[in-house]
Amino acid sequence: MTKIVEVLDKKVSSTITNDKVIGIDIGSRTGKAVLFANGKLYTAITPTAVFTQQTADKLFKELLKKSGLQKSDIAYIVGTGYGRVALDFENIPHKIVTEISCHAMGAHALNANVRSIVDIGGQDSKAIRVDTRNGKVVEFIMNDKCAAGTGRFLEKVAQLLDLTTEELGEEALKATNPADISSQCVVFAESEVISLKAKGAKRADIAAGIHLATARRVKNLFNRIGLEPDLAFSGGVSNNAGMKKALEEVLGAKFADVKLNAIFAGALGGAVIAQKSIAAGRSEEEGEVATA
Repeated sequence: MTKIVEVLDKKVSSTITNDKVIGIDIGSRTGKAVLFANGKLYTAITPTAVFTQQTADKLFKELLKKSGLQKSDIAYIVGTGYGRVALDFENIPHKIVTEISCHAMGAHALNANVRSIVDIGGQDSKAIRVDTRNGKVVEFIMNDKCAAGTGRFLEKVAQLLDLTTEELGEEALKATNPADISSQCVVFAESEVISLKAKGAKRADIAAGIHLATARRVKNLFNRIGLEPDLAFSGGVSNNAGMKKALEEVLGAKFADVKLNAIFAGALGGAVIAQKSIAAGRSEEEGEVATA
């Protein structure tokens, strides 16, 4: 728990009302949620279950427990992410929003100067351009169906190197001569890793090579839509220090500072959109009264 004004950009925090709202982001690997209540921001995180509604319900209950609120206190919920289409919250106003819109709004809420976002999740990676005036998506592009350049790919490589996913990024930072991983296909890239191991390449150098190869795939996405600073990194891979370093090197731009773990960016954007949805509903009601 933390104060909203201590986390969000002033441009956005000044618009947050007392309405208690939740954003829930069900990713392919991890579920995240953010609650705004009484000037405070609460977060929850859990592995995604087979049935995404179970994940959403678990996150919801955890936020209520942390905040001391009741279910009836929640005014609005926005669901997003890989498992968003299956979400339902009976008796609570809610809607489903694409993860691209939510990540854009979340990054905007953390730093209103952000114009470009790298979003790397478990199953895909995206390049997103954002309107600094309102946090809406200007343009975006996703990687193809190949797993290379995703969290799942990094997870598989970590296993080949006898590392956890968390350790992979830290190992990459130790590299002195990053390996050249040229394959764009995950299957061939894995073969390259096995071959490099057999030739005695250092584990750190292989790890760094994999991160640089992933960063080059992201750069290819931005080559198609344009890259404008300030730059933000969101999604499950955003906590990977090796990936962050590789992206900054390949993209030639530094990531903007934020005051919340960017793995929550999608859920945060959902919470902000939930607030905006309530405000829009009130405006419509006031308009109807005025014309009655």
